[in-house]
Amino acid sequence: MAEIAEVQDNIVTWKQLIATGLGRGAIGYRQRAGVIHRLHRGVYLFGHAPATQTGRARAAVLACGENAVLSHRSAAELWGLLRESEDMVDVTVIAGNPGVRPGIHTHRATELPSTELRSIRSIPVTSPARTICDLAGAGRSHDAEEALEEARVRRLVTDSQLHAVIDRSPTRAGSAFIRALLASENGAGYTRSKAEGTMRALVRSAELPQPLVNAQLHGFLVDFLWPEQRLIVEVDGYEFHQDRAAFERDRRRDQILTAAGYRVIRVTWRQLRDEPLAVIARLAQALVTTSR
Repeated sequence: MAEIAEVQDNIVTWKQLIATGLGRGAIGYRQRAGVIHRLHRGVYLFGHAPATQTGRARAAVLACGENAVLSHRSAAELWGLLRESEDMVDVTVIAGNPGVRPGIHTHRATELPSTELRSIRSIPVTSPARTICDLAGAGRSHDAEEALEEARVRRLVTDSQLHAVIDRSPTRAGSAFIRALLASENGAGYTRSKAEGTMRALVRSAELPQPLVNAQLHGFLVDFLWPEQRLIVEVDGYEFHQDRAAFERDRRRDQILTAAGYRVIRVTWRQLRDEPLAVIARLAQALVTTSR
């Protein structure tokens, strides 16, 4: 039982307990003794520590059956696209109805293609593209936009993947919002020269020190560098055409620069264009902090 719990975020199911050789009475005894704690019908928490965010997600999916998948905001949190919350866990059930489950917000779908399914730590979860579209369809446009921005930075989603989801069901709720959002991004026309001009203008208007632009540092070309404050700002555009190797290379680059004593801040082109005051406020704070 402990071995199963160790690889499942301290979550075990009734069927798994039976498979270990425990009978109904032995399971009941361990529940009364506080060894296991019932989270949902047929799903238990092993040990005395409270369930983690991942454990709550796993328990909710297990409670809803084999055709269940983590979705909506809970999927976005598991992908790291939104901040963790203590809200109900979102689960989509394919071609089924698990009924009302306390602590679980169930959604129903007639089908879910394999291209829109993933697995994180053996927890079935909707793909980043499907997750973002689900958020928009549930009327959580702000969450959808925030999740998309973070997914762009993490290289987890492409335009073609988003279009594939909404084109499969063009009239589904949220499709119009996603189309408008993509159109807005594509119209942004991100270029390094535009980012350079915008950043220089923002820094000048805030009367902050001007950075070095496209500077060479430890074998890398960085977008903006404040050498005295050892601060680097990288601006990511929305049109990414990078593979997994490029994703890993960017992370390795940030690690090397951080290890060399530099602070690396990444902002999106959309933030730089549409939220200049917020960007410059965070930049000013970072310059003061690193100077100290």
